[in-house]
Amino acid sequence: ACKYSIDPRTKELFVLGGKGFRGYYEGLKQVYGHWVRAESFRLHLQEVLYGTRRVKDLAITTYPLEHTRYSVGYRIEEGGKVLAYSGDTDYCQEVVELGRGADLLVLECSFPEGRKVKGHLTPRWAGRIAREAGAKRLLLTHFYPPCDDADLLGPCREEFGGEILVAEDLMRVQV
Repeated sequence: ACKYSIDPRTKELFVLGGKGFRGYYEGLKQVYGHWVRAESFRLHLQEVLYGTRRVKDLAITTYPLEHTRYSVGYRIEEGGKVLAYSGDTDYCQEVVELGRGADLLVLECSFPEGRKVKGHLTPRWAGRIAREAGAKRLLLTHFYPPCDDADLLGPCREEFGGEILVAEDLMRVQV
């Protein structure tokens, strides 16, 4: 939060986003004004398509995903650890490559089994991607309301034998 007054941020912040992200942020500033402006710290916005770039000690690789024309997934590597994060996607080889050997693979799981929607994953598809990628752990996230009372772990476990976590608000996970 840009306006958290108890302990305001002073450290610079680097934000990578897909094509159009800068315009999206500018639109937010038009609507929310000073509430989303970085006034106590320096904000670095960079739009990225695909490839690898270095930010300090991090190697960040972006992959095209199957959702919208400019949807990207992020693979962050540092100190021998790998975090891979998909955002919205359907099954594709790029999301498998994104998660290849990841210590933690974070995949969206918007809909339960039997309710598949184009451009999104179900638990079974997320598990399949994690298995094919050889990920060590899988964190399911981005649940739409139909997931509220659904069994997410069962179908996912049928595909992936590693540790599976179900994201919750304010959850912290060690990579």
